[in-house]
Amino acid sequence: MSTKPETLERWNVQQSAELYGIKAWGGDFFDVNAAGEVIAKLGHNGHTREVSLMEVVAGIKERGLSMPVLLRFRDILDRTVARINESFAEAIAANGYQAPYRGVYPIKVNQQQQVVEEIATFGRRYHHGLEAGSKGELLIALAYMQDPEAYIVCNGYKDNEFIDLALQGQKMGAQVLIVLEMPSELEQVIERAEKMGVRPRIGVRLKLSAKVNGKWSESSGDRSVFGLTMSETIRVVDRLREKGMLDCLQMVHYHLGSQIPNISSIRTAITEAVRVYVDLAKEGAAMGILDIGGGLAVDYDGSHTNYASSRNYDIKEYCADVIETVMASCDKAGVAHPTIISESGRFLVSYSSVLIFDILESSRFDDDYPADGVIDLGANPPELLKNLVEIRDSVTPKNLQECYNDTIYARDQVRDAFIHGAVTLRQRAMGEQLFWQTVGKIAKDSTGLKYVSDELKELPVALSDIYYANFSVFQSLPDSWAIGQQFPIMPIHRLNERPSRMGTISDITCDCDGKIDTFIDLHEEKKALPLHEVDPTKDYLLGVFLAGAYQETLGDLHNLFGDTNIVSVRVDDDGRIDFTNEIKGDSVADVLGYVEYDPKDLVAMVRDRAERAVRENRITPAERREIVDAYSAGIHGYTYFEADK
Repeated sequence: MSTKPETLERWNVQQSAELYGIKAWGGDFFDVNAAGEVIAKLGHNGHTREVSLMEVVAGIKERGLSMPVLLRFRDILDRTVARINESFAEAIAANGYQAPYRGVYPIKVNQQQQVVEEIATFGRRYHHGLEAGSKGELLIALAYMQDPEAYIVCNGYKDNEFIDLALQGQKMGAQVLIVLEMPSELEQVIERAEKMGVRPRIGVRLKLSAKVNGKWSESSGDRSVFGLTMSETIRVVDRLREKGMLDCLQMVHYHLGSQIPNISSIRTAITEAVRVYVDLAKEGAAMGILDIGGGLAVDYDGSHTNYASSRNYDIKEYCADVIETVMASCDKAGVAHPTIISESGRFLVSYSSVLIFDILESSRFDDDYPADGVIDLGANPPELLKNLVEIRDSVTPKNLQECYNDTIYARDQVRDAFIHGAVTLRQRAMGEQLFWQTVGKIAKDSTGLKYVSDELKELPVALSDIYYANFSVFQSLPDSWAIGQQFPIMPIHRLNERPSRMGTISDITCDCDGKIDTFIDLHEEKKALPLHEVDPTKDYLLGVFLAGAYQETLGDLHNLFGDTNIVSVRVDDDGRIDFTNEIKGDSVADVLGYVEYDPKDLVAMVRDRAERAVRENRITPAERREIVDAYSAGIHGYTYFEADK
């Protein structure tokens, strides 16, 4: 479906920037240049260079990789690590707070080796630590967290092996904190600590009454899955006192969710948690640390509101509210200020990853049902078809709803007549064409009218194009499919051209859920995205932004589409683009191995089958070689669409 008619005004890149909202959600990291290309603002040590994503794509192709590709921007990750630590430092200094901030990165948000390594490297100057929610993640943390002043926070359900690893880390000098998620874990910790001769550093995760709304709220409220009730927390205190271990209780922790859009929810939760902290200190526990969990939101749609995919605060307000709220309660109670830990993984890594994919082709509604197309009904057309013609030709801006109702009724009559043998397949096809021609006219005439029914408002979406994209939603954007999360999506070039089409995006899986049909907007979500005409002789590339959190970790092998190619990009000290840590995407052999097939066995089976075909004179030996070679090449090829080389 086309967008509004062309005007005499020449389209410019500022209009594209406003249309796609890049300045609102880009977070000072992304923008559009004068050439109509999306740029990433990269650099460090105070020097920033604007790097065109099309320039990056060209460099990737020169190196032999094809789309889709996940770009990781190391400089952006470095800057987000700096931003949260320095914002907390400013709030601490401004308020005279008497303890430091020590962030930890939750490995589960993106467990890829490169990401964890870079956060450990970039975060060392701030003593930024890691959070582990499983044995596997703890093993990563113990290896990569070499900073003796940074914390390793152990969350999640724990068996004896998990607890032993944490205690052994403490023995080696790591700042390991074991968080009690379940009441039963306390006796395990006591037993294993006594056996190993270690005084454990213990935290308790609270089930706060505070709760937030939205897609990521399941971990909040007093019916959350993990955490201790207030009664269970008191029992922990009494048991530790009984064992002479009350000095081991050093931290209060809670977690409302990974995306908290409303600052008032953050303040409410901190107020409740710090009250628990103060009273535990008065009970005689050592305390000293308050872990406020995750929740620092990412403004995916750029609306700066308390909508689920946004936030109504910025990083400086967040840090100031945390410090001021904790400080006020502690000062009132005469309790020393605790070290503040946050687990803001989504904020740290979201901006640093962009998924780039190419559009293979588009399916245009008006190619099948042109508004001015002539339909030859033949010599003696059925009355049902004549009726559809009359409705189509009677459409005016004053009778749109009436014609819409009439054409639906008439179309359904044709379908019913076909089922009962009263019209032919060809006549039914004519009826469908007439119906869609009428709907197209109604949609066009309703554009710009002040009062239009909800049914007619939805017509542009029903008539929008389908753009077939070379990627898998299930592999690269699973939250889009699973929970309806919206990511900023836009073309990364041609932004000095007016987008003349409206479209939804279909991936190349054969699943009806493999699509994106809701898009961000500053006011309300859109059901179609403004896009450009596709030229089959040229690339048309779209980018999905803010995709660094959870998507790589949650991606599956739907239709056996594997990991995409991955390239890390940074700007070196001379301002040149540096391509680092190039990782080739999964081959078909890789993903077949994940689901228990042996690629060598598969090749052997096809080779044997081809040999039988030779013996049966179905193919020649030369054809056998071609078949086996082609099968072997397919086994070792990229799982995504590859253009002919």
